[in-house]
This record gives sequence, C-alpha cells and structure tokens, in this order.
Amino acid sequence: MTTKTWLTETDELARELDAPDLVIIDATWHMPGEGKDARAEYLEEHIPGALFFDIDEIADTKSTLPHMLPPPEKFSSRMRSMGIGDGSRIVVYDRAGIYSAARVWWTFRVMGVEDVSVLNGGLPKWKREGRPLESGEPLLRTTRHFTARRNADLVRDVSDVKAILKDKSAELVDARSPERFSGKAAEPRPGLRSGHIPGAHNVPYAKLLNADGTLKSPRELESLFHDAGVDLHKPLVTSCGSGVTASVLALALAELGHRRTAVYDGSWSEWGADQSLPIETG
Repeated sequence: MTTKTWLTETDELARELDAPDLVIIDATWHMPGEGKDARAEYLEEHIPGALFFDIDEIADTKSTLPHMLPPPEKFSSRMRSMGIGDGSRIVVYDRAGIYSAARVWWTFRVMGVEDVSVLNGGLPKWKREGRPLESGEPLLRTTRHFTARRNADLVRDVSDVKAILKDKSAELVDARSPERFSGKAAEPRPGLRSGHIPGAHNVPYAKLLNADGTLKSPRELESLFHDAGVDLHKPLVTSCGSGVTASVLALALAELGHRRTAVYDGSWSEWGADQSLPIETG
C-alpha cells in the first residue's frame, strides 16, 4: 500500500488557486451521441484560471480510432502554447466528478509528467461547496518549455493484448457496464461487435465512485477488484470503449499502489471492430 495519492481534494485546491506553478485543467469530455459541447460548457463556467484540454484534438488525429494518444511532439507543442511547462503542478478535473479527467491524468503520465493529480469529486463537488467560478476565455499564459518523455510502461496496443492472450503475462480489466461487457447491450459506436476480450474481468468504472463523484476508499477499491476476480499481484491492462473510463480504473489502481497498470489505448473501439480478433460474451 502506498501513501502517495494521485488525488487533490477541493479544499487543498482552493488554498492553492493563486500558486504560480499550479496549472488547473478542465478535461471535460462527452460521448459523441450526447449532443453536449464541453468547450462551450467550459466558457460558461470553470474553476478560476483553468485551461480547457480538448481530448479529441490533443490526440493522434491521423488515427481512425477516437482520441488515441498524440505523438509526444504534438503533445509538447500543445502544452507549450497553453503555457504548461516542465515543473508545472497539474490538477485535472471534469464536470462529471471523476470521468474524463482520469484520461488526461493518464495522458500526462504517459508523456512523463508525474506531478499531476485528479480533483476528487471534480466540478460538481467544487460547486456544491460554493467555491469560486469564472467564465470566458482563460488569460493567456506565457509559452513555457515542455518536454514529453513517453513512458511506454503505461500504455498497451493491440499486438500487446494479443500477446497477453497467449502468454497470460497480465490480466485484462474492462471498465464498461456489465451489459456491454456481456454483449447484452449494443455498443454506442456503430460497427462494433458486442462482448469482451477473452478472459477479461469486468469492473464497471462507476462502481469505483461514491454517490458524490469522489473515488471510494482504498479498502473498498481493493475489494471491488478482488470480487471481480482480479489478481492485484499481477500486471494489469485496463480497457473500455475508447480509453476514457479505462483510465478511471488505472487511477483507482494507482491509488492502491499498483505499479504495473497500463491502459489499452485502442480499447473496444479497436478490438470490437476487427473481425479477426476473438471475443467472448456472457
């Protein structure tokens, strides 16, 4: 068990709002079918000083898969122009509680940034507590030097996952709902088969959160993974529909001090679309 936490509490952030080395990021993202505009919501209200991180744009836009990790050069150049530099302390939040913020937290870690945390309970908790908000475009920050150093340990691709099915070197944990995991419910993205990667365990990401959108206690998290049949002593690879809620699992596992967790970036958007890859249902 580790004492390091990857979470920042709302009262901690409130005390630090004016710290010069602090960068707050609004990482709100919505499923394409929801008809919501995260950037418009950000302009309407955000935590003071927060910058908007567009998950679909700060991505590998050449890939046919949704919001795949950007090349390190693109990530570096976006961070520099946003005024995020080496040595910045980064706190990421979203409008759901803990959802897409985990994806951006994981992205920063893949790019070699360790001083990054997720606001526990996100904007809903911040607002419930009556803390300050602002609207409109953020103040422009001066360009800073940012160096991305890709940490390959934190990410897996389709060939890695195929190898895992053969050599059983890691366990797979799927963050989607039980209905999607079992193949009972159709996938929200067109053209995808229903079911899951053979041998995967199902830990729906919503189960890891309290009713107020905060992450459950380490003891509760541990028993949720345990009850799903996950061996926490093994390397783990998390997946979901498109790599967003898989990152919520990765965050929870990091909170448990699990050091060998990677996210399968292509997730079901890739696996479910490829007719040559095996799937299971039920």
